[in-house]
Amino acid sequence: MTETRALVLIPARMAATRLPGKPLLDIGGLPMIVHVLRRAEAARIGRVIVATDAPEIAEAVTAHGGEAVMTRADHPSGSDRIFEALQTVDGAGRIDTVINVQGDLPTIAPEDIRAVLAPLADASVEIATLAAVIARDEEHTNPNVVKVVGSPVNPTRLKALYFTRATAPYGEGPRYHHIGLYAYRRSALARFVALPPSPLETREKLEQLRALEAGMRIDVTVVDTVPLGVDTPHDLETARQMLGRS
Repeated sequence: MTETRALVLIPARMAATRLPGKPLLDIGGLPMIVHVLRRAEAARIGRVIVATDAPEIAEAVTAHGGEAVMTRADHPSGSDRIFEALQTVDGAGRIDTVINVQGDLPTIAPEDIRAVLAPLADASVEIATLAAVIARDEEHTNPNVVKVVGSPVNPTRLKALYFTRATAPYGEGPRYHHIGLYAYRRSALARFVALPPSPLETREKLEQLRALEAGMRIDVTVVDTVPLGVDTPHDLETARQMLGRS
């Protein structure tokens, strides 16, 4: 997989309900979206573009030397947004692999972004994602922590069987905290966004279940830590403490 055949896309919008204007919130002197952009660039796996429907996000990205592409405002999900962006920037179909990095992960490690590509070396894998072993007791029962249930392929890789907000699997052994970063084969992304929402996706409110219900294979790279996702004012303050400048 060469760098020129991979594209990193960061979907970003202003309409977050709990933190309005989230991508532009200041963390250590930079907008949050720029922190994510910098970490994606540091992964060095290909061109990095922010896909947004907000001119102010695009302006912030380009003001800091990044690249942005405008998309429609009515997309139901980030996956739909990145597919439009892919078609806009690569209508000729040269890109083989698309990495979707959420725009609210300002502490994501560049090496973890790189790690999501490893399962795609297996031709049978259509989508790859990340997870980390749950280390905090309260996360086992927290419905906001999505768990991935999978069969081990090797010590750092699982074949995903299910994603759930419930405490799963039952019994002794590790449970895995899913990290919402994905690598798609281009054909898999095109198939995925063409599928209607599935019953389990609707019930669990987890988009990735649509792929599993359609029989698509998702494999998971197990990494060491879960990056901070910024969804609340408390998360924002934590990010500022982690990334703030003196």
